[in-house]
Formats: sequence, C-alpha cells, structure tokens
Amino acid sequence: MQDAGTVQVTVSGKNVQVTPALRSHAERKVNKLLKFFDDDRRPMMASVVLSVERGRHTAEITVEIGTLLVRGEGTSDDMYASIDMAVDRIERQVKKFKTRIQKRLQERPKGAVADGAVAPPREGDEAEAETPRVVRVKRFAFKPMTVEEAVLQMELLGHDFFVFTNGASGEVNVLYRRKDGNYGLIEPEY
Repeated sequence: MQDAGTVQVTVSGKNVQVTPALRSHAERKVNKLLKFFDDDRRPMMASVVLSVERGRHTAEITVEIGTLLVRGEGTSDDMYASIDMAVDRIERQVKKFKTRIQKRLQERPKGAVADGAVAPPREGDEAEAETPRVVRVKRFAFKPMTVEEAVLQMELLGHDFFVFTNGASGEVNVLYRRKDGNYGLIEPEY
C-alpha cells in the first residue's frame, strides 16, 4: 500500500506482474479522482486489481471515501487502457449521480423514502434442472449512515438494493429500488 497524496492506493495483480510503471499509472489516475470529492477530512482509499484472462486485460478499481464506495471496471487488450477505462467509468458515475442525487436529496424532506411496501417475490421456473447455489460471498463493514447517504451509495454502486446500518435507529436496514423508480426501505421489527 502506498500513500499517493491523500489517497491510499493498493495495487495488486492476478495472473499479471504489477510493474512499477503500471503501479505509477494506476496511482496517478486514481489521484485525479480527488477533484470530485470536496471533503478532505474523510480518508480516501483505493484498491486496484489488475488481472489477465484469455489475453484480456482487466482493471477493477474500488474507491472508498468515508462511507462512500464507487467501483469501475475496464477490459481491453492493453492494461494501461483498461486502467483508463475503469477511471473514466468512475468519473462518469460520479458526475452523473452527484448532481442528480444532490438535487433529489434537497427536494425530499429528511428521512422520507417511498412507501416501504415490499414487492411480492417473482415466481421462478419450477422445472429447473439445477438448484441455485451461493457462488459468491461478500463481506464488508457496516458503517452507520442516513437513508439519504444510503441512496447515494446505492446509486453510485449501480445496485438495485443496499444493506446499511441506519444511523438514526442503529438497526440494519435494506434500501431497494422499486419498479416505479422510487425507493423502498425495509426496517426490522422484533
């Protein structure tokens, strides 16, 4: 791990040796993302994973700023181009959602979310040959945040749901995108 300015950047490789030139290029590109984040008080960390499979070069970049997590991926025939593509995707995500989400959060009263009705589960095909199985497990630290911060985080990640610890109640909540484009919030009841 190297401290590049105010960003801690970790560069690792799968099936590829991370040369000093690749590391330097990745760190330089990730540092350019700082211009999108005003708050210098929050620590910024970035993880860059470079991999090569079947001749395709992939760069996966995950940037963490406080409770905010943004991810971009690029795949091409050249590792430098893949890094550039991943950073460009992160830049586009941040530009696209920063204005839209800030506007939405300013218009909506604090703590307001679309009604929390849960959509009924979809009926699956009963005649599947294989039973679905867990193919990936993700572990992450729950950081207390407001519902508005969870909306921002979910939008930046591009997910349809987001699990978080509600800072107001201290409970684990699930925020999800409804078919009508609004959000639903699942709060536990014990």
